[in-house]
Amino acid sequence: MGEVFAGRYELIDPVGRGGAGAVWRAWDHRRGRYVAAKVLHQGDAHTLLRFVREQALRIDHPHVLAPASWAADDDKVLFTMDLVAGGSLAHVIGDYGALPPRFVCALLDQLLSGLAAVHAEGVVHRDVKPANILMEATGTGRPHLRLSDFGISVRKGEPRLTQTDLVVGTPGYFAPEQLRGAEPDFPADLYAAGLVALYLLLGRKPDSRALAERFPAQGVPEAPEGVPAPLWDVIANLLHPDPRNRFRTATGARKALAEAAQLLPEPGPDEDPVEVFDQLGPLPPGFGPEGPLDGPPPGPRPDPRQRAPHTPAAGLAGPAGAFGPPPPGFGPAEQTDGFHLAPPPGREAAPTPPTPPTPPTTPEDPASPAARPGPRPGPRPRRRVPPPPPKVAAGLLTAALLCFATAVWALTRI
Repeated sequence: MGEVFAGRYELIDPVGRGGAGAVWRAWDHRRGRYVAAKVLHQGDAHTLLRFVREQALRIDHPHVLAPASWAADDDKVLFTMDLVAGGSLAHVIGDYGALPPRFVCALLDQLLSGLAAVHAEGVVHRDVKPANILMEATGTGRPHLRLSDFGISVRKGEPRLTQTDLVVGTPGYFAPEQLRGAEPDFPADLYAAGLVALYLLLGRKPDSRALAERFPAQGVPEAPEGVPAPLWDVIANLLHPDPRNRFRTATGARKALAEAAQLLPEPGPDEDPVEVFDQLGPLPPGFGPEGPLDGPPPGPRPDPRQRAPHTPAAGLAGPAGAFGPPPPGFGPAEQTDGFHLAPPPGREAAPTPPTPPTPPTTPEDPASPAARPGPRPGPRPRRRVPPPPPKVAAGLLTAALLCFATAVWALTRI
């Protein structure tokens, strides 16, 4: 079995790694389902503040993969999301190369739908790229993508956590205005969505700088080879170097895309369907589709400061005891006295003589302990409190940093 986090999430196997933490497949014992758990592996205040921002994001949309819950345990923190098994768009391109235009239209429409929901919350994603767009394992059916990883996202107008002249994101997916140090805004996400669409159509990463240089003062450049003209008109609008000449909203881009999709040619009979299959691999030993195969769900961790009540050796008695039947020469154990020697063959055990009752004593009796003079009770000796173990101290430090990061984030929202 894997490590149980906060008495609820059992970490099973790692499925990915990012700049701020590792993503694990985990079993949620409370809800009885598999989830993706992002475990923070750094503990400085700056990283924790980003973590607080990301886990506070709650967007319920079929094409957005936002955090669902979070937990802290000792010196670690994590938040959970839905487990998406189909890998990322980078996996699909690695398997098939350039994708059919109609398939790309469906993916771009879903991506723009997710961005419309994100922008409606006033959030700029700032890191739209194929590796952050995950796919459900739908086989040869209709694809279903989820926009994920809001680690560097920011609400429009919020204070930035980086220097104003520092560009945050992934090289190759920056909008031209980002390279000039402009404030994060929604058109930058639309530009990255256009780069992702072109990447899917070409099967390789496009050169954003070369694309910006190809744009004339008026109109759009010629469509790359293999890209239908109606679809290129939409993508070229998303990729315009001037953000004022792009679509104003993701919803507006979706409307233009729907009109362009109607002008695309029907797929040929020899066009193979694109299959999005499970990329997570088999579950490790001890786990099945319904969760752990043996053992009850782990409960809360016992407090080592509380001593368990003493239970005599009742569990050792009888054939159903914890250690099986008693060995030769021993009889059954009583619940109050433990083991007793069994009588040898042919001889019966002598009866134990009864213990005479002890006469009661009264305070007036000189032999009574209550009547005996004794020393007066003095002050109790001072008890030295041991320092907390290192793991507990680290947990307290992490909790304090989390509180500090949450307070700073709350103050920036005022």
